[in-house]
Amino acid sequence: MRQNKQWATSGPGQQAQQHYLVEPRHLAGGGDLRHVTEYLRASGWKDKSKTGGPLVFDSPDKSVRIGYDPYAQPGGWTISGKQTAHQQAWHATFSQHTPVEIVAGLTDTLSTAPTAHAPNVWQPLLQRGWKTQQGQHFTARSPDDNAFVRFHQASPGQAHWWAGARNEHGRLWEATFTATTPLQLVQAFSAALADPQPVMRPLGHIPPSQRIRTTSVSVLPSQLAAWQQARTGAARAAAWARYATTRPRSATAGPYTAAGGRRR
Repeated sequence: MRQNKQWATSGPGQQAQQHYLVEPRHLAGGGDLRHVTEYLRASGWKDKSKTGGPLVFDSPDKSVRIGYDPYAQPGGWTISGKQTAHQQAWHATFSQHTPVEIVAGLTDTLSTAPTAHAPNVWQPLLQRGWKTQQGQHFTARSPDDNAFVRFHQASPGQAHWWAGARNEHGRLWEATFTATTPLQLVQAFSAALADPQPVMRPLGHIPPSQRIRTTSVSVLPSQLAAWQQARTGAARAAAWARYATTRPRSATAGPYTAAGGRRR
């Protein structure tokens, strides 16, 4: 189903660009990597990438590394967490064409303060009408039957999370998470996966499929820039909230203490 919607038609020195809102998002294709990377930068992550090489970002405390390599096989995202006093080492992967909005469900959460609620990976899926089936593995499938999330247990002590999507042409993307991946992160992924909001793709960047719905929109470059700025602003706010939650209690003066020890 294709519709038209005129968001903006004019602007000083600007020309509207053709984009499409695509749904369901799990069939929308990879998207712009900056949706993930600019949020990381705004959250204080260190860009360790080399010119012409894969993308590499380290968390401010150096406990997590995020990489994107389009050249390796099968290529895509890798997220690895080091072992700490309170968390085992963990590893997650997203293949190359995983929608960036779904990847960001996990990567954005790495820069936010932890919640007090016990995570439940299945809850966001069930709330959106995903169907579950119990067997050797517990699986949830999207209402259109084109995406799934599974807790795969091959044998005692050998388990992992597995997810993916396909259209009429075959598998589009896959994601895996070790069993030690913090459940808060896997839940954030499942919530982003089940989100019914469409995602935006420019002309020529939509996978050919009869299983997607598109809405044609005209967007000014200034609008795209404003949306990106709003997202990076949210990243900075989330990073500050995380700092305020995790900083030592002795650091009562905070970041605005003068050199002489008196609060400004």
